Amino acid sequence: MDPIPKKKIVGIGIHENPEKVFLDILTFTGPCSIVPYVSHDLLVPADYPGLVMRSDHPEEHLISDLFSGNIHAAVRGSFEAGLTLRLLKTIAGVDELERIVLLETINGNKFFLAPVGIDEGWSVDQKISFIEKGRRLCKKFGLPDTVSVLSGGRLSDKGRHPVVDKTLDDAALISNLTGAVNLGILIEDAVQTSGLIIAPDGISGNLIFRTILFLGRGRSHGAPVINIRKTFIDTSRVNPDYHFALNLACALADESFF
Repeated sequence: MDPIPKKKIVGIGIHENPEKVFLDILTFTGPCSIVPYVSHDLLVPADYPGLVMRSDHPEEHLISDLFSGNIHAAVRGSFEAGLTLRLLKTIAGVDELERIVLLETINGNKFFLAPVGIDEGWSVDQKISFIEKGRRLCKKFGLPDTVSVLSGGRLSDKGRHPVVDKTLDDAALISNLTGAVNLGILIEDAVQTSGLIIAPDGISGNLIFRTILFLGRGRSHGAPVINIRKTFIDTSRVNPDYHFALNLACALADESFF
């Protein structure tokens, strides 16, 4: 008889809105065990039945446990972004982070989007890196292997503004080098056919993410960091539902996927 596999452990950070995060942990039905990481002064529900990791520096504790192998994946949860991501870069030994978010529109179209950090994806090489790694994610999650590259205007808009021209030139070059589809500004077409969409830069990518999530009543399933050797899922602190990020973390837990 094969041995019964042990549950993998996913850690999640809790700072802001703890009642909501604890509720999502308690109602999570996925295959992983969830362990919250909190500060010593954070109020934990009296009837919470599981293990809670308390620390003077819970952000560092979560990331250290991830890289030491004490947990199999980590979700930022409601930890503050700046401090947590700075610590992640330091402990992971990288100069910058590459995040790619799994989004779902109100109509049920799922796709990965990058870049979504305002300081990410500003060069052609960075966008090509997103495509190479993002294609593997699309394959793993059964999404279309079509990649669409967006720019600041339609292909016929060349010459209207030098900034737009630069995005059009970059998109054309990236498409030629990777086989991606150059769709100009037509994101409405890209979501119908693509498993991965590459925004012109991190600012526009962040705006697309926030528009779909907060104005378009879509969903974010979390954003894996794809240039580190451990599974870390970034989330927005105002994410309405952490179940999706926990599911994504479970699906990628303890894999040498990146």
